[in-house]
This record gives sequence, C-alpha cells and structure tokens, in this order.
Amino acid sequence: MIMTATINGRTAEERTFWRDHTTIALQPVAAPSILGLYGFAGATFIVSANIVGWYGDNSLTPLVLFPFAAMFGGLAQLLAGMWAYRARDGLATAMHGTWGAFWLGYGIYHLLVALHTLPGPGNDPVAASAFGFWFVALAAITWAGTLAASAESVAVTAVLATLAAGSTLLAVALIGGVPVLETIAGYLLIVSALLAWYTASGMMLEGTFKRPVFPLGRRGAVRGPEAVAQLYTYDVDAPGGRVGR
Repeated sequence: MIMTATINGRTAEERTFWRDHTTIALQPVAAPSILGLYGFAGATFIVSANIVGWYGDNSLTPLVLFPFAAMFGGLAQLLAGMWAYRARDGLATAMHGTWGAFWLGYGIYHLLVALHTLPGPGNDPVAASAFGFWFVALAAITWAGTLAASAESVAVTAVLATLAAGSTLLAVALIGGVPVLETIAGYLLIVSALLAWYTASGMMLEGTFKRPVFPLGRRGAVRGPEAVAQLYTYDVDAPGGRVGR
C-alpha cells in the first residue's frame, strides 16, 4: 500500500505541481513609514512647541495650526498607514492609521475651537478633561505599538516610547488639571518628533544610497525581494498565494 501525505487537503504531488506552475509577481513599494514618520514629526513638533510655550496663544494659533496638522499629520499619515497595509506592515498600519486619524480629528476640533463653535481645552476644564481622554486611548494603543516595535527596530521603539509617555502625561495633565505635566509632556513629544524625523531620514537615505546611513538599530533578519519571492512561490497556501487569500 502506497501512503500519500496530505497537508491542508493537498497531496505532496498536488503541492509540487501547483508550486512548479504558479508565478507570483511582487510589486515593490517604497517604505510607507517614511512619509508617515515625516507627517507625524512635522505635526507633532509644531503643536508641541505651542504646548510648551515657544509661540502662539489660545485664540489665533488653533486656526493657523489646524490645516497643517490635519493635512500633513492627518491625511498624509493616514495614507501612509493604508499603504503600509498594502506592504503587509501591521505595526506601521496600526500606528500611522491611529495617529493619522487623531491628527485629522485634532485639526477639525481646533478649527471649531477657532470658530468659537466649541470650547478649547485651554479655556474650559470640561473640554480639557474630554480632550484628555483622547490621549488615554492613544497612549494605550501606542504602548502596545512600542512593545511590537521592540522586536523590529530600536529607532522606531524610541519614537513610540516617547510618544506613548508623552500621551500618558498629557492624559493625566488634561484630566487632572496639572499644567506642569502638560509642559513635560510637550517636551517629550518634541523628542518623539525629532526621533521620528531621524528615523524617517534614515529610512529614506538608506533607500537612495542602498546602504545604512543613519543607524536605525534593526532587529532580526531583514528579508530582501528575493527571499520574499522565494517564500511566496514555494508555498501556494500562503496568504496571497491563492485568489481570495
């Protein structure tokens, strides 16, 4: 009696046949996190500089900030998150999608504040407390992203760790009405923005020079196009190997 092993309902002969007769064309894409990190860095820096008192006031400044925050920090970063989904990068999808949506919401809210439709967090303790709960959710998600990033990159981990810490302090400051914590949070977010600029620049320069220029502290094996192609050509049952998978 001849025994034929089956895996996922397929015999070895069937798997070999489909492997030898299947071609999967991979479409290379640029790292979406380059745009996402730049969008985050730009929006976070200008808003945090306002938080720590480097410029601005509570009347005109929100009207000036909202288009940059909404478009660069929000729309550009949200698009980067969706492109990260296409590139199979779950961490970047979650972080850019989350913070891109936040910056869009931030821009809309501060436009309404500038138009005197809603009270601003700097003028109304109830509005400040409600706004603080935005950062409770953001901090929880970003701490989870920090843990995930620790398996991939030191640079990205540093960006997310300072961002999560700043978000946590902002939540406490806004809900509890502690201005000094808000200032400390602003400086932490400035550090996060600078680290994001460094990381995005390192990724962009590595793509153009074809070698690391700024150390990013990558962890684990980095798969090149040939390795990825071999992976998905070998196993037709892998995600993307068949229609609908």
